[in-house]
Amino acid sequence: MTDLPPIPEVPQRMTVDGETLRLVGLAEEVADRFLAEFPDEAARHGERGHEWCIHDNHYLLGWAVDDLEGHGLMERQVTWLSGVLAARGYPLERLARDLEIAADVVRQRAGRAGPAVGERLLAGADLVRRRQL
Repeated sequence: MTDLPPIPEVPQRMTVDGETLRLVGLAEEVADRFLAEFPDEAARHGERGHEWCIHDNHYLLGWAVDDLEGHGLMERQVTWLSGVLAARGYPLERLARDLEIAADVVRQRAGRAGPAVGERLLAGADLVRRRQL
């Protein structure tokens, strides 16, 4: 667990089809897998970077769940986030890969809700890649 405070804009837990998803735990696993795949990120940013990775993935997971309810949040927010990251010189391919890792995690750990949430995350990865063209 990290020392990050609760993020009020995205609940710690969300329910999909009667199943409770623990978003922070899922975000931690996504961050761990992402940083294992890209160890230069961990070396460059240290523990604070790990905390930010959890924070950002918490949001991405929450947006994907919200999108299932027809809020249209995922596309709008991923477009915004990719713009912010691109302006900072962050490689957008890594954001796309992070979204793929997140999709893998939810498909493996989120039970019945996993496939639907995973599809939203993969759609986000495709959006990021199209934005790079």
